[in-house]
Parts: sequence; structure tokens; C-alpha cells
Amino acid sequence: MKPSSTRSLEASWRIHVKPRWEKEPVGKVTHARVQAWINSDFKGKSPTVVIRAYGVLAGIFDVAVRERLVNANLARGVVVPRRVKGMHDYLTKEQLRAVVDECGPHGSFVLFLATTGLRRGEAVGLLGKHVDRKRNRVTVERAYAQLGSRYELGSPKSHEMRSVPVPALVLERMSLVVPGAHVWALKGKDAPIPRPSPESGWFDQAVARCMKADKHFPRISPHDLRHTAVSLAISEGANVKAIQRTVGHASAAMTLDDDADLFDEDLDAVGVAMNAVVGKMWADAVS
Repeated sequence: MKPSSTRSLEASWRIHVKPRWEKEPVGKVTHARVQAWINSDFKGKSPTVVIRAYGVLAGIFDVAVRERLVNANLARGVVVPRRVKGMHDYLTKEQLRAVVDECGPHGSFVLFLATTGLRRGEAVGLLGKHVDRKRNRVTVERAYAQLGSRYELGSPKSHEMRSVPVPALVLERMSLVVPGAHVWALKGKDAPIPRPSPESGWFDQAVARCMKADKHFPRISPHDLRHTAVSLAISEGANVKAIQRTVGHASAAMTLDDDADLFDEDLDAVGVAMNAVVGKMWADAVS
């Protein structure tokens, strides 16, 4: 489990589960009592918060069943709120160019994220030795997780090394670095570019300027650049399985469901293509 996930689960236990259940004998916890806890203690909380806390409690009871402390996990089957999947925010080619320009010295980093689909932690974990300029590739074999004010280095989210293509024009904008130095580092230091702080960092300020100039510009986060990369690649006709390997998803279905959206012109193209199919049906019937 990644450090960020561990931290979230520990916080959920400490804030929501421990105060209510720590001293309860497992044999006295009933399905109805767990449901009452969900209904009463989480009013106004997001589905993510509720589901995570419930998962911690139910997981403890899974262990109790395995240890034969109880015969069944009565916490399972409780009704919890559903996560509602919203539409991703992503950029068109024109909007991407605008935010890259607005990010100034960090523009090349933004363009890299939006054209490779790397997670931010994977990108800042790249060293010079991971860049193959002859093949236009980078090798992802490590990633940073930012936990509060500190960084923790580990494996990528998928725990697997992968080779990722980088557009030649993007590589040209990347500085030459020595093999053991960070590719994306603070100026004059060999330290990864810190995560922009919400509402005050360089990225949010650049997005705010773009939104002021273009009323249709979405309020995006750095992670939305990953969605942008996938959507742009699909729009340009890239193979979905290849995109899946590039971004490090477990399946092509995950790539399509989690990170890919269609641009309006893509939908128009589908309509035009189907119109041609219908027209050919009647043309074939006449002939």
C-alpha cells in the first residue's frame, strides 16, 4: 500500500472509527448498530469519507472472522452512499497551449504532464538516466509521494516499471541533466518541484489567468493534466491498449472509464460516420 493510502486509512481510523468502536467487543456489534452509525455520524460528509471509514471497520471484522472471533462479518451489507462519478475537467489543444504559456518557467513541466499522462509524483521522480532521447522515451521506475511537507520516494502506483513515449518536441524543451540528477527540479537545486499549494501556487495562478481570459476555461488541477493526455491521445487516434500501458492502468477499461473523455469534435465525427453508414444502407438497397 502506498504511503498516501496508508495515511488516509490511519486518519479515517483515528477520526471516525476509533472514537465509536475501539472498546466495543466484536461479538456485540450488530448489522443494525453499524447502519445506525453510518446514518447518524456521517451527515454532511462526502461519500468518499463514509466509504473509507466503513471499509476500515468492515476490514477489522474480516480479520475477526478469519481469527474465528466471530462467525460472520455483520458489518458487511450495510448501505453506504454511492460515489457519483463527475465529468473530468480536461483541456483542448488551444487551452493547453494557453496554460503552458501562463506557467512561465514551469511551462515545460506542465506540457510534459499533459502529453505523457504521467502522475505528478512519477514525473518528479525521473532522473537524467531515465531519459532516452534517441528513442523519445522515459522509464518510470520510481515516484514521490508528498505527505504534508515531506516527500517519500517509492515505486510507481502500479508497482511496475514502464516505458513511456515522449513527444520529440516536448523532449526538446526539457533541459539536459546528468544521469543522477532530477529532471524536474527547483532552479539551482537537485530537489523535485514541490506540489503547487491550492489557490496560491504557480499552477492555480496560471489557471486563474486563463479563466479570466477565456470564460470556457475549466478550473483544473495538476492531476487533470493526466486526463488531458489520455483524451488528446484518443482524439488523435492512438491505440487504447498502448495508452493504457503508457499511463500505467491495470486495464484498457480503466483508461476509458477513469481518464478518457471525448471532445465535441470527436462526437461530431461519430455522427458524421454513422450518417455515412445510414446513407450507404439505402444506396446499397437501391443498387
